[in-house]
Amino acid sequence: MVEMIESLRNIALVSHGGAGKTSLAEVMLYKGGVTNRIGRVEDGNTVMDFEPEELKRQSSISSAFHQLPWKKHTISLVDTPGDQNFFTDTKFCIQAADGILVLVDAVDGVKVQTEQGWELAAEFGQPCVLFINKLDRERADFRRAFDEASQVLEGPKPMIVQLPIGSEAELKGVVDLIQNKAFVYDENGNATETDIPADMKELVETERETFIENVAEADDALVEKYLEGESLTDEEIRAALRKGTLDRSLAPVLCGSVTRNIGIDLLLDFVAAVMPSPVDRGPKEGVDPTSGETVERAPDPSAPFSSFVFKTVADPFAGRLSIFRIVSGKLGSDGTFYNSDRETKERFNQLLRPAGKEQKQVGEAGPGEIVAVAKLKETKTGDTLCDDSARVKFKAVEPMPALISFAIEPKSQGDEDKIFSAMAKLLEEDMALSLERKADTKELLLSGQGQVHIESAVEKLKRKYNVEVLLKPPKVPYRETIKKSARVQGRHKKQTGGHGQFGDCWIQMEPLPRGEGYEFVDAIVGGSIPKTYIPAVDKGIQEAAVKGVLAGYPVVDFKVILDDGSYHAVDSSEMAFKIAGSLAFKKAVQQANPALLEPIMEITIVTPEEFMGDIMGDLNGKRGRVLGMDSKGKNQIIKAHVPMAEFLSYAPDLRSMTGGRGMFTMEFSHYDEVPAQLAQKIIEAAQKE
Repeated sequence: MVEMIESLRNIALVSHGGAGKTSLAEVMLYKGGVTNRIGRVEDGNTVMDFEPEELKRQSSISSAFHQLPWKKHTISLVDTPGDQNFFTDTKFCIQAADGILVLVDAVDGVKVQTEQGWELAAEFGQPCVLFINKLDRERADFRRAFDEASQVLEGPKPMIVQLPIGSEAELKGVVDLIQNKAFVYDENGNATETDIPADMKELVETERETFIENVAEADDALVEKYLEGESLTDEEIRAALRKGTLDRSLAPVLCGSVTRNIGIDLLLDFVAAVMPSPVDRGPKEGVDPTSGETVERAPDPSAPFSSFVFKTVADPFAGRLSIFRIVSGKLGSDGTFYNSDRETKERFNQLLRPAGKEQKQVGEAGPGEIVAVAKLKETKTGDTLCDDSARVKFKAVEPMPALISFAIEPKSQGDEDKIFSAMAKLLEEDMALSLERKADTKELLLSGQGQVHIESAVEKLKRKYNVEVLLKPPKVPYRETIKKSARVQGRHKKQTGGHGQFGDCWIQMEPLPRGEGYEFVDAIVGGSIPKTYIPAVDKGIQEAAVKGVLAGYPVVDFKVILDDGSYHAVDSSEMAFKIAGSLAFKKAVQQANPALLEPIMEITIVTPEEFMGDIMGDLNGKRGRVLGMDSKGKNQIIKAHVPMAEFLSYAPDLRSMTGGRGMFTMEFSHYDEVPAQLAQKIIEAAQKE
């Protein structure tokens, strides 16, 4: 098993959507003899994209897994989504890999999700290899794509390892600088080793010199040898290249065309020879849940079993499938393990390996392997599964913050309970979705990464669980407040046969600073209102404040001083004083210059510089107030305060303004007064409703 672990390569394919990840996985599986034809995304017949929502959109919305044998190695592929809407899935699944293969589109260059994937690789400390794809396309430019990657991607230094032979429609093959040989491909993707073309010899010499210089820098002993003018052997170059890649000082750059099957065999050779095995990645740090001390789990089959769940697939027929990576120890085809997060034992009776839309049964699995078990009762994504006698807990990855929310309601009356049970299963599967009931607007809000994300969740809801819902823009949780002080009397007197009702209070109402909420001060002296009735006045005010006088929104940020009143020995009661407090509140608000407040969000927008003008103009049109700007690489970061009402559908707006290259996050900041002309419209709309 130790040999098997050393020959295992867990590789995540990462890039912006459309760069060719799924197509590359298809060609790799074909080359490895796993499939007998190459699936095409356009034809909807790929092994890695199989969900109906993926086939409809012709892009991955969920990570897929498969394995292939290659020259005494096992390459385990994780094909991740490149769409911002589904990038939380990418984040969760990247952690299960040992190395990242980043695809760069030779026409479009490095896009924002490619950068985000690169940053995730840095977060998990994973080595990266770049593959410049689509060099056979019109306007493809290898040098431009490489230069852009060098400028934009921070961290390991991109370094050319291969050069393309020909360009655009004339792309014929690649020159490998390690072997200093040329490979020309036929229409079936079969390579023939040839001499380096005469018109490329000078370029190849220059690039190989630069390549050897960069590689030598990764190894101190080689630097000395190189500076002394000695030539380096191929073995020394490969060893230093692997060292530089694994310690993240270098990011080798390979090239080719997935659709023409050019350079894919060399890429597979490179992954097998250079990318890390679980052993190279070393031990994983966790915490002993009993003592709280830091512990390590090495990728050793004889160590106690430990693993982390990084993906859950909810299937209405097969039940819940938990996909996890084994960190240490071995697992047989059935048995029990301990869930450190839920503090419970879980039993399983089948060990599976995900392979596209299928799962293959396996008898045993060890460190580094990605496996799955079905129908665990308590386990969720992010949980640690381990040996009960050697407990450990690994830190779970945080999902990305939600960017957009929609109010959902059942299409058919009485389906609300069905929505909750079906949504609970979807939420297990997709950590970027959240569902909450808003008490202030009485709406059920479904939040996610973007409109496409929410819509695909609704499609899944219908397809998997036969539950149909309607999506609506959420209501804005406005508030009301007061702007000046007022002193009023609240008097409730009602005479009926027998006991009457009597409550009388004087209150002074004052505005409080924004965000202070509500304050009640008992300033009664001399017993003008008995102590037992004072809480009733407070309660009456609080209950009345739930519905303001302008548009029925809750009233906030005010102080009430109860300073006088009177009572009747027989007719006074808690209920009478509660009503008196409520009447006093309504009268005071009317006199205290009531105003409407709206929630203000703090947003952070990351965008390439060329879109700054459009975004700033759009923010001004949305009543935004820019707080500051910063730059990061070729991107600009804008921080601003924007009213929530203007920002409910910003995700598609930003996408259209930046061609999908902009990103944003937002969180609630504070409440602020609504401008008078807008306030009037909101009040009129609320009164109509």
